[in-house]
Amino acid sequence: MRILFLSVLYSGKCPKAPGTIGSLVSVFLGLPLLYYSVHTLFLLACLLGVIAIREIDIFEKSSQTHDEKWIVIDELVGVWIAMAIAGLSIIGVIGAFVFFRIFDIWKPSVIGRIDRQVKGGLGVVLDDVLAGFLGGIATLLLLKIFAYFDLSPNLWIL
Repeated sequence: MRILFLSVLYSGKCPKAPGTIGSLVSVFLGLPLLYYSVHTLFLLACLLGVIAIREIDIFEKSSQTHDEKWIVIDELVGVWIAMAIAGLSIIGVIGAFVFFRIFDIWKPSVIGRIDRQVKGGLGVVLDDVLAGFLGGIATLLLLKIFAYFDLSPNLWIL
C-alpha cells in the first residue's frame, strides 16, 4: 500500500521520465477536485504532503535510500498546489503543469538548496511544494498577460 501511495498509483514506476508521468497523472487526479473547489484541492495537497513526509521517512529508514526516482507523491503535492493557485481554466491547468515541471527540474535558488541540504521526507516534499507555489504564481502572471492583451482566457474555462 505504501508503494502505491508513494508512486501515485504506480505512475512513478514508468521507466522514462517518472517525475513527469507522475505529475501528469496527478493533474488528471486533481481535475475533479479542482472543479469542485480550489480550496479543497489546496488543503488536500497540504494533507497529502504531511502524510508523504512521514511515509517517505519510514520508507527511507527501512530501505536505506534517499529520494528514489519512483517516489512521485511529492510531484502530486507540488502540481496540486500550482493548480489550486492557477485556478480552473485550460490555460491555468496546462500552465500549472508546465511551470511546475520547469521549476521542479531546474530547481532555482532556495528550491535547489532545500533539495540538496534538507534530508528525509521533508526535503523530498518541500522542494516540490516551493516549485508548486512558483509554478502557480508564474501561471497567474501568464493569465494576467493574456488578459492584458485581451486574449480572453475566460473562454478556455473548463
